[in-house]
Amino acid sequence: MGRKLFGFRGTLAMVGMAFALAIALAPNASAQYTLKQVSVDGFTNSDSVHKTEVEPASFAWGSTIIFTYHVARRPGSIGWGSADVGFSTSTDGGKTWTYGYLPGLTKNYQGGTYGAAADPSVAYDAKHGVWLISTLPLVGLNGQSQYIGDVAVSRSTDGINWGSPINIDKTHLDDKNWTVCDNTSTSPYYGNCYTEWDQAYGSGDVLMSVSSDGGLTWSAGKPSADHAGGLGGQPLVQPNGTVIVPFSAGNVYSFSSTDGGKTWGSSVLVGSVNSHGDAGSIRNPNLPSAEIDAAGKVYVVWDDCRFRKNCSANDIVMSTSTDGKTWSAVTRIPIDPVTTLYDHFIPGIGIDHSTSGSSANITIIFYGYSNTNCTTSSCRLYVGFTNSKDGGQTWTAGKILAGPMQLSWLPVSDNGYMVADYIHASYTNGNPFGIFAVAKAPTGSTLNEEMYTTVQPLLPALDEPRFSSQDDKPFPNAKSDHVVKAYYDDEGEREIPASRLARLPH
Repeated sequence: MGRKLFGFRGTLAMVGMAFALAIALAPNASAQYTLKQVSVDGFTNSDSVHKTEVEPASFAWGSTIIFTYHVARRPGSIGWGSADVGFSTSTDGGKTWTYGYLPGLTKNYQGGTYGAAADPSVAYDAKHGVWLISTLPLVGLNGQSQYIGDVAVSRSTDGINWGSPINIDKTHLDDKNWTVCDNTSTSPYYGNCYTEWDQAYGSGDVLMSVSSDGGLTWSAGKPSADHAGGLGGQPLVQPNGTVIVPFSAGNVYSFSSTDGGKTWGSSVLVGSVNSHGDAGSIRNPNLPSAEIDAAGKVYVVWDDCRFRKNCSANDIVMSTSTDGKTWSAVTRIPIDPVTTLYDHFIPGIGIDHSTSGSSANITIIFYGYSNTNCTTSSCRLYVGFTNSKDGGQTWTAGKILAGPMQLSWLPVSDNGYMVADYIHASYTNGNPFGIFAVAKAPTGSTLNEEMYTTVQPLLPALDEPRFSSQDDKPFPNAKSDHVVKAYYDDEGEREIPASRLARLPH
């Protein structure tokens, strides 16, 4: 059996009663999913905390799946980012892995010039047969600088050997980049790749750049028609070539392009955000995670407390759209009953790109606490997942993959203990694999936080019980239980003014 967050043996009421006991037993239960470490922090630079790896993203194409992540996180007392960006690549559907670091990016590895790097994402350009890892090489290394970062991509034809980074933007003002490519051969913009970032230390605009030659050259960044300011956009491309860009600006919004990125429309509201303040000073900017199915339906998830009385804990919630203009009502992912004390946050969604609609296969991984009413010393952090095989209509009970972890085992950023601002899952040949940081007890003063996946794909048993949240209703006038501020940057240095937020749709 896997380690369930709780035991389903009848009605939902019985489930709630079993929750506390199941959590207590979970770390010692026999695991259906075996953890596989896929990387290591091998750096020795003096301005990082070793051994630490955080904030992974992933993408799969055919039998190849690539994970990318920070390596050797720099502490909050010094500043931002990490010694370099790492990658872990499997070319055999997740059976074996090769890991390494991006060359020529930072001064810490093979001739780079930047002081640190951050915010990696990975994409594949099928038309040009090239993998792209997008990064934020850092110029300003702490909050006292007038600068922050540039945007770059590293290219590879095999996912293992990478070239030196190619700059997309060199204004030194940027944060939170993400890259995606149009891989539908019938799309009028097949072979276009799109990179998003926001000009956090400049205009604050969410910007989009386009490449049509496999990432060799890129257009200047363009804003949405309403010059939306925000953070953490994750663009997606529909089969017809429409690009949809969900992003965060206090609430979750999106804008889109129907002409291959020549122009971008105005923002629309995906869903409001009501959040519970996570205990223990853990870093969580509550950025959306977004994915798309084979038919072009977009799924966006984030953490939200509207389904909990007094916003006492966060659930993972979801909204969907088929056109990027109209979004569904926010629904709850029924990982556990709303009466539990479990707090869920930092979700990462993956979808099997060969499935769609009511048959879409979806996996969501997430972090969480077993008891939301914990303190820095008593909080215990877990990694879990849930799965849907019917397009999000029903879900399996949440299962624990890793934990418990003490917060003192994590590196400290400028705004809290850090595992990630985002995580991710991807399907290769119909098999989902998640990528996530797992921390273990330090060895003396040296931490022990590295990247892990599972040996087995995250496929529940065929007879696994599945549950719907269709009867769950948000509490009227649900409201965050703490003061929520929106920022242009993920370190919380550049707050978005209320006057600018007011210009976005509500």
